[in-house]
Amino acid sequence: MLLLCSRVAVGVYPTMPQILAINAGSSSIRFALLASNENFSRVLDERLERVGNQSAGASVDALMERLRGEWGTPDAIGHRVVHGMLHTRPERVTPELLQELKQIMPYDPEHLPREIALIEAVQERFPGVPQVACFDTAFHRQMPPVATLLPIPRRYAARGVQRYGFHGLSYTFLMRELKRLGDPAAERGRVILAHLGSGASVAAVRNGRSIDTSMGFTPAAGLVMGTRSGDLDPGIMSYLARSESMTAAQFQTMVNHESGLIGISETSADIRDLLEAESVDARAREAIDVFCYQSKKWIGAFAASLGGVDTVVFAGGIGENAAGVRRRICEGLQFIGIEIDASLNEKHAARISSGAVGVRVIRTDEELIIAEMTARLLDMEPGGDT
Repeated sequence: MLLLCSRVAVGVYPTMPQILAINAGSSSIRFALLASNENFSRVLDERLERVGNQSAGASVDALMERLRGEWGTPDAIGHRVVHGMLHTRPERVTPELLQELKQIMPYDPEHLPREIALIEAVQERFPGVPQVACFDTAFHRQMPPVATLLPIPRRYAARGVQRYGFHGLSYTFLMRELKRLGDPAAERGRVILAHLGSGASVAAVRNGRSIDTSMGFTPAAGLVMGTRSGDLDPGIMSYLARSESMTAAQFQTMVNHESGLIGISETSADIRDLLEAESVDARAREAIDVFCYQSKKWIGAFAASLGGVDTVVFAGGIGENAAGVRRRICEGLQFIGIEIDASLNEKHAARISSGAVGVRVIRTDEELIIAEMTARLLDMEPGGDT
């Protein structure tokens, strides 16, 4: 089933240079058309939910129907590409880059196949329009070896088996917002970023650089998520292979689509449903408790890695909108200076802290970062010539 929602910005005209930002997840695709003048303004938002086995071509065709007659052909198209391995910056899509992405599909079988299919579908339907790949992993490329090396035989590191980290486009936006807000920790301080949504991760940032993050070799690692398990004892796979003859493919499906909040609650992967049901459903309450407990552990661990913390940022669908979840995560963290004001938290205020550590709620914007990165690479900065 496809659910489409859109909003149109007032005072924006199709004569301005336009960049289409495509943000593909494992089960949804978000399209945002941004027009550049002095700054980027959203012209159109489309979110295709529950795409399932919907083909990339059909998804792009649905978008084109919305574009035709109203906004025309975009001047450039930027894509969120979840796994970029060693890429440190956005790159223009070329046949060589596409071939490289196809070769690394085993590193992220949950995202890369759909993202590649979208790039190819767009290429076919918008021939001649430049496309740019913006990598979620690039934000974390400067993490020290102690955070990237996996404790397995070193020969696998030569094959690219290491911790990478994800949600980099969101983290790029959040750090830029911190700087815009005048928070000194953005450039010279210790920041913990919590992108909490159906996919969830936490990152530790010192002096503007990522030093560690909860996701690892794949986006299935780290925190418990909507349908992903997060970190597991590796012995579980061996146990299930012996006891249930579970294959590697079946294990992959389980940890990515049948685990996390849906696995614990057995009812929903949506935190809103679980919050509504927790008073009468012990499984829903336990799912929320596990999510909050693990989030608290990661924040505490990263405070240790950073030698303290100056600012904590909550973002993502849960981080931005679930006041009760934020409260539960922060409970018990007063010993490192994290304390929130109950009234400000319930109002989803921009700053919700009452302790020594600043705690902020920031609505993230990955599509804006995609548009900006695309424009910069193609020399299409707002206010400039195309």
